[in-house]
Amino acid sequence: MKISLVPHKISLMSSGIWQRGKEEEGVYGFLIEDIRKEVNRASKLKCCICKKTGASIGCVTPRCKRSYHFPCGLQRECIFQFTGNFASFCWKHRPVQIITSNNYRDSLPCTICLEYLEPVPTYSILRSPCCKNAWFHRDCLQVQAINAGVFFFRCTICNNSDIFQKEMLRMGIHIPEKDASWELEENAYQELLQHYEHCDVRRCRCKEGRDYNAPDSKWEIKRCQCCGSSGTHLACSSLRSWEQNWECLECRGILYNSEDFQKAKKHTLPNTNSVGITDCLLEESSPKLPRQSPGAQHKDLLRQGNKFRKEVSTIMVELGFQIKKKTKRLWINKANVWNSALDGFRNQNFNPSYTIEVAYVDENDNFGREHPGSKQEFLSLLMQHLENSPIFEGSLSKNLSLNSQALNENLYYEAGKILAISLVHGGPSPGFFSKTLYNCLVYGPENTQPILDDVSDFDVAQIIIRVNTATNVADLNSVVNECYNYLELIGCLRLITSLSDKYMLAKDILVYHVIKRVQAPFESFKQGLKTLGVLEKIQTYPEAFYSIFCHKPENLTAEILSDLFTVRTLSDVQALGFWNSYLQAVEDGKSAVTMEDILIFATGCSSIPPAGFKPTPSIECLHMDFPVGNKCNNCLALPITSTYQEFQENMDFAIRNTLRLDKEGSSHYIGH
Repeated sequence: MKISLVPHKISLMSSGIWQRGKEEEGVYGFLIEDIRKEVNRASKLKCCICKKTGASIGCVTPRCKRSYHFPCGLQRECIFQFTGNFASFCWKHRPVQIITSNNYRDSLPCTICLEYLEPVPTYSILRSPCCKNAWFHRDCLQVQAINAGVFFFRCTICNNSDIFQKEMLRMGIHIPEKDASWELEENAYQELLQHYEHCDVRRCRCKEGRDYNAPDSKWEIKRCQCCGSSGTHLACSSLRSWEQNWECLECRGILYNSEDFQKAKKHTLPNTNSVGITDCLLEESSPKLPRQSPGAQHKDLLRQGNKFRKEVSTIMVELGFQIKKKTKRLWINKANVWNSALDGFRNQNFNPSYTIEVAYVDENDNFGREHPGSKQEFLSLLMQHLENSPIFEGSLSKNLSLNSQALNENLYYEAGKILAISLVHGGPSPGFFSKTLYNCLVYGPENTQPILDDVSDFDVAQIIIRVNTATNVADLNSVVNECYNYLELIGCLRLITSLSDKYMLAKDILVYHVIKRVQAPFESFKQGLKTLGVLEKIQTYPEAFYSIFCHKPENLTAEILSDLFTVRTLSDVQALGFWNSYLQAVEDGKSAVTMEDILIFATGCSSIPPAGFKPTPSIECLHMDFPVGNKCNNCLALPITSTYQEFQENMDFAIRNTLRLDKEGSSHYIGH
């Protein structure tokens, strides 16, 4: 067998020669006597392309008699595999990339050269095996492979190397066993070892010049903490010490150009006689957030600058890159979704980055039969249970509750973990968090102020209301005396000396009941939410995630559903027209079902998940009386009828009765 990669391509691909020697013997391991024998053999073979002799390469497909020269094979679009036995395939039998369906109507850019191409697999157009929306020119891939080498050649979208390289080798891309060309360049990264030492403020006060740097003095140069490519003398920007943060004007504009900072209070100018007012305005020190350490302040400033830069759908796609092709099957009992899900997620073999497969089982089925289930339907049922579980309290906007049993069983951690897994794997938006709970996750409990609406306990809410509405010191003391034991128990008992003390008392009760009381559940929940890096993304892009955690998804419309469902097969144009009319009738309230009912019937979800549907919802027209929803494939089969009235009646009947049966079968466990 040919067991190592050598640069002589003709020797590698020749059908009658083998590498029998060591690398240092002969020509890269090909012995001279073997080469002579192969030359004699090839001299008798005629190239089927140029019709000249010397065609030493043959197609490996059985019964194919085509022989050709290496350059001729390249010209005729043959494929040569630089791996394994270094097989070659003629243009008739070469491997091809097969895709189930082509949903790309328009041209897409090559992710290397960015020039547009037709997203159809051909010899010169290849698709990434790990990112289905990544397409390449063959020539672009080959150039990149030569430059990157085996250690750095990977998918340009998700950085996968194993799956990507295996497919590219199959399709004839040569990946040399060498380091990347940029790593071999002498002193390639020398500039990274150089420190930027130049004062870039508008008015440099150093008499020695902008390039003067005197460590441990006021003329030491401080670099921008964000970009590192601008600097200032400490004295030129009124910095009192090296530890004080400084950003250049460009980075400061990015970091603080948000609504929160525009509403911030004006900063007082430094009180010094050696600096002019105009210069202070130009090179003012970085504004600071209240009640935060310098480390927390730095993180928060970066988050504020980044939070508007990405849509949540883009972030979910990034999180989705963690999901591996290896699958993990979960056996789910619909009569007890929560406990069967817990059993699956707590299994020592469960990995949250594996692809989830769902199989529904019935404990009353003596035959132990299982049925394929929709992953998104399962995650939707799980989120419904979580919203109504006793670990949360409140009506619409919920906070964490204090449940001793849930704490002992570590359910707060499991809830956070399940929520994170659901979001990354295509589950629905939670939509039930209070703003206070969300802010605690993003900015920390110490930087969050709860409000009266966060209190779900009626008695506690009444105490806070009585404290806030006290009109004099006597009324306030009366409330304190009546609630003495409670206030002492929670550590909020204070001496009342004036009516203004009521504000601090009410605040203390709020903070205890909403935040301090549930500190242990909160920390446990937060740890679970770190699964798959979800909490880190939330804290980095709080504005993007706020809508999916604290607000229910927008109401579906006929236009949204029409755009969401793609037409898979269209055997009846009239049925498609009936479908569009039906969507409009549902939106206008002329049907017994809702838009959400249609989506549940077809996908198992009542809203569009933040990560989107996989696969994309589709419709097809079949010769049947009633519609059929395939939740595993997100496919809706429409009936073919002679009139629209019959179409609507059949759609209404099937959707309404199917959902009714599903609700009857699950009503006894949702919320318990």
